[in-house]
Amino acid sequence: MSNGDIFVGEVIGTAILIMFGAGVCAAVTLRHSKARASGWVVIAFGWGMGVLAGAYTAAPLSGGHLNPAVTLGIAIDTGKWDKVWVYLLGQMVGAMIGAVLAYLVYLAQFQANVREKGSSEEPTATLGIFSTIPEIRNPVANLITEIIATIALVLPILAFGLTKGLGESGTTVLIVSLLVVGIGLSLGGPTGYAINPARDLGPRIVHTFLPIPNKGTSDWGYAWVPVAGPLIGGTLAGLIYNAAF
Repeated sequence: MSNGDIFVGEVIGTAILIMFGAGVCAAVTLRHSKARASGWVVIAFGWGMGVLAGAYTAAPLSGGHLNPAVTLGIAIDTGKWDKVWVYLLGQMVGAMIGAVLAYLVYLAQFQANVREKGSSEEPTATLGIFSTIPEIRNPVANLITEIIATIALVLPILAFGLTKGLGESGTTVLIVSLLVVGIGLSLGGPTGYAINPARDLGPRIVHTFLPIPNKGTSDWGYAWVPVAGPLIGGTLAGLIYNAAF
C-alpha cells in the first residue's frame, strides 16, 4: 500500500467512524432529536456500526486501522514502523472531519442548545457528544480503565489474524465491530471508552472551535488520559501478543 492510499483510506474510514459515533451521541443527547434519551445500548451499537462502516470502507486502501492504538499494536507485532506516521496523520485528520460532519448533521439541534422560553431545562453540555468524560474523575483509575479496555480491543484484533478464514471471508471487520459494541457495554461505563486517541483528541479539538451555543468546556485537563491510556494499552497488547502467540 502506498502512503497516499493509506492516508486517504484512514481519513475516509476514520471520518465515517466518528460521524457515526459522534452522531449517535448527538442523537441521544440533544433536545429535539428523535432518539433523545434512548440510552447507552444505542450509543454502544452506534459506535460499533461506525467501526463496521468505516473499516469496511477503508480496508481496500489502508487495511482500516482507524485507531492509533491498533496501528501501534500491529507495528509492534510486525516490526514495520515506516508507515505508522501516515496512519496516525490520516486518523487524526479523519477524526476531525468526522466530528465536523456530525455537527453539520445535527446543526439545527446544536443551534437550539439554549434555554427555551418558559422552560427550566438548562442547555446541554456538548463535550460528551464529541469526546469522553469520566463518570468519576480519578486520573489513575481512568487511565487504568482505558489501558485495560484498549488491550481488550487490540489483543483480539491481533489474534483474529491467526484465523485465516476470517480474513478470507471478509468477516473480520464485522467481528471487530461487535467487539467494540461489547467493550462499550461491558467496559465503557467508567470513562466512556475512548480506546482510540484520535477518536477522542480530534473531536475535542473540533469541539473547542465549533460555534455551539452554551457548549461548555472542552476539558483539556482530562484530555491526556484518553490519549495516553489507549497508546499504553495498544503497546501492551502488542507485547503480550508477541510473547504469547
